[in-house]
Amino acid sequence: MCFHNEAWSVLLRSVHSVIDRSDPKLLKEIILVDDFSDMSHLGEQLQNYMDKLNIVQIIRMKKREGLIRSRLAGAKAASGDVLTFLDSHIECTEGWLEPLLDEIHQNSTVVVTPVIDGIQDTTLEYQGKNENDVYVGGFDWNLQFNWHEIPERERKRRLDKVSPIYSPTMAGGLFSICRKYFIELGTYDAGMEIWGGENLELSFKVWMCGGTLEIIPCSRVGHIFRRRSPYIWKEGENVVEKNSMRLAEVWMDEYKNFYYERFNRQLGNYGDISLRIKLRERLKCKSFDWYLTNIFPELFIPGQATHTGEVRNKANNYCIDGLSNYLYYDQPIGFLPCHGLGENQYWLMSKKGEIRRDEACLDYDGSGKVKTYLCHNLEGNQKWVYKESGLIEHSVSQSCMEGSDAGELVMNICDVNNIRQLWLWPQRK
Repeated sequence: MCFHNEAWSVLLRSVHSVIDRSDPKLLKEIILVDDFSDMSHLGEQLQNYMDKLNIVQIIRMKKREGLIRSRLAGAKAASGDVLTFLDSHIECTEGWLEPLLDEIHQNSTVVVTPVIDGIQDTTLEYQGKNENDVYVGGFDWNLQFNWHEIPERERKRRLDKVSPIYSPTMAGGLFSICRKYFIELGTYDAGMEIWGGENLELSFKVWMCGGTLEIIPCSRVGHIFRRRSPYIWKEGENVVEKNSMRLAEVWMDEYKNFYYERFNRQLGNYGDISLRIKLRERLKCKSFDWYLTNIFPELFIPGQATHTGEVRNKANNYCIDGLSNYLYYDQPIGFLPCHGLGENQYWLMSKKGEIRRDEACLDYDGSGKVKTYLCHNLEGNQKWVYKESGLIEHSVSQSCMEGSDAGELVMNICDVNNIRQLWLWPQRK
């Protein structure tokens, strides 16, 4: 467990839940890695408390290192056969550990995660999911982790509800892995900074290099999901982007370009990746195309789009703008000055007529404003036609997108002579 300025009660709850709910024969040690905390209760007071438990070792980082390097320090100090990484704001449940270790005992190249339940961040109440409320990990082309429903092909493969679930990626905060296998895989990329991208790097690496990534339904651990990241970095420095570029360059082959399109290929310095490329060669890993075809075939591939990039109104320098995160579903789409950076103004048109970014599609029910919703692949309210004239017509309502004087995106009767209804949207090359 790595921590930085963790609350006393939360950290103790995490440690005691591991001790109290794990078979002593299966628990060799608990290693706490203090990532340069400066709160007084995490110094001598914590040391004295943990010394009495006779199973906890505390490692102190000499400067703020972030999650990745702190975890590497903990892994280096570990002596057990299996490494289990946990966040410092969790609660393990009865019987959480045995199902994880059993899978690794049967196959040392399996990386396993528990089902992650929620812990309410204000009341600290444990909020367990029911047995059907389990999701698998995925990612979008911003290289951000996200959750998905279990695919139908995976439901058919499993024998019953307690069988392990194949997951394309993992959230990264809670998982178990054979220590020797972790080393064989090259552990984490030490060239990554602080936090971000390390979970996808390990996920791609496991699948592409002969391993398996599974969610174990019989293992459940609660987790407090923070409202903001505890990590900070220098102004003007985007650590997550740098990490993601390292990930893309090493593991994603030609598909890395779909990520780079999101910020107009303005690549910064992501450091030396030569050792990571040699690692992939030494492990004889499969291609990223194999990964997408066999492990995550549900992912929409931007190369299948007919048009990509900003959707610019001919009447002015304004573009269709909107967030695609599920937290912003049902929010009206904006009409804002074009900035040329992609990001919230980057859109794709699928061959089905969806205007989408990752799993979010523009949706119009004929009565209100254009909004984003989860793509449902059923056309209907999410089917659009981008015409040679520049009109974007909604198939069901047969109305067209228009940029209003008030800086809003509205729907109106289609009129090819209305320049506010004419849009420039590059064809995919």
